[in-house]
Amino acid sequence: MLEKFFKLKENGTTVKTEVIAGITTFMTMAYILAVNPNMLSAAGMDSTAVLIATCLASFIGTLAMALLANYPFALAPGMGLNAYFAFTVCGNMGYSWKVALMAVFIEGIIFIVLSLTNVREAIFNAIPSTLKKGVSAGIGLFIAFIGLQGAHIIVNDDSTLVTYCKFADNWNTQGICAVLAIIGLIITVVLYIKGFKGSILIGILSTWILGMLAQAAGIYHVDVDDGFYSLYPTLHMTDFSKITTTFGQCFNADFSNVGIFNFIVILCSFLFVDMFDTIGTLIGVSSKAGMLDEEEKLPRIKPALLADAIATSAGAIIGTSTTTTYIESSAGVGAGARTGLSSVVTAFLFLIAIFFAPIFTAIPGFATAPALIFVGFLMVSSILEIDFSDLTEAVPAYLTMIAMPFMYSIAEGIAIGVISYVLINVICGKAKKNTVLMYILTVLFICKYVFL
Repeated sequence: MLEKFFKLKENGTTVKTEVIAGITTFMTMAYILAVNPNMLSAAGMDSTAVLIATCLASFIGTLAMALLANYPFALAPGMGLNAYFAFTVCGNMGYSWKVALMAVFIEGIIFIVLSLTNVREAIFNAIPSTLKKGVSAGIGLFIAFIGLQGAHIIVNDDSTLVTYCKFADNWNTQGICAVLAIIGLIITVVLYIKGFKGSILIGILSTWILGMLAQAAGIYHVDVDDGFYSLYPTLHMTDFSKITTTFGQCFNADFSNVGIFNFIVILCSFLFVDMFDTIGTLIGVSSKAGMLDEEEKLPRIKPALLADAIATSAGAIIGTSTTTTYIESSAGVGAGARTGLSSVVTAFLFLIAIFFAPIFTAIPGFATAPALIFVGFLMVSSILEIDFSDLTEAVPAYLTMIAMPFMYSIAEGIAIGVISYVLINVICGKAKKNTVLMYILTVLFICKYVFL
């Protein structure tokens, strides 16, 4: 049955590989179960309700991706989008979280329509092959950067913005976390080179276990104020009654203090970031997995985009910010995932997490960091397929690649890449390489920077 539905042999994979890869993807995404409730509670939402909504939205979206598109892509409330939701819309702008949820719900409906009418598919296909390679490499750098931060190997610095961890200064918190992450990275790399199945998952679990041993030995210190929590999982049930405080509340939004122009700005911001985050993730992960066809198009992209859109609207109704395809899906792909079976595994782990969330939220960032850093390496290798002898192709791909980690956004990387590709080719007398849709996207991106 599994073979017939997911076409495992056709995709060169097995049930065991897909299950391990699905668990790996979940482990690298599990941080969202702790981060999203913390983020949205700042907007006045109940954290337990947001936790339940996060699990349900991730389950619905990831399962839809598996069943509709048969792809190993997992979905969850997006980082960056939840920050915009909480700190910009509900914080700086001062609007109710119910208004923000309604904007997310409408965004999802618009995306459902666009997905059914081929608009999002056309945008995906319009992006040149070179830029797609740049997107894949850029996402590799981006997730590696996220991993280095989660490991506390890279930390904030007033003079240089970022710097390396001063191991001795905060040895029992940042220092030991960074060291454990480096050990975990070495374990992951060696096992991968040796051909061990599940090397990435083993790396995560090994790093987490070493962390618990370090806490037991008094080397790692719990410091909640600075974000260093106990590494031991706890076991208690979730209060399911809390979901009533957010479920369906987007339809109770009060727009009396929200002007139509302001709401459109909020809606367009959600639309822009979600659309190009999703497209960028699909490009990057599917490119690395070898899923693009000879024309650099993704088969079954329409149901994949539809699953993403359905998850966004469903998540808004349940009570969470925009649900989108996660770049951490690349960790599962790196572990061998090639079909929707791995997504089914990830989806049900999110469902189970509703009951035992404290276990999964105990997975520390430094434990998942080795997976992200190593998968980043695997994805950066796509840059080797770029023709560096043609600078009109190579430079836009390069700008796309570096913009993603430096601007901390997949969407911004695509915007910079598209704008530079069109302008460089026009100025250099190669305007015929640009399609009409690329010109349209360039104008829209420039307007975004001017007006949003």
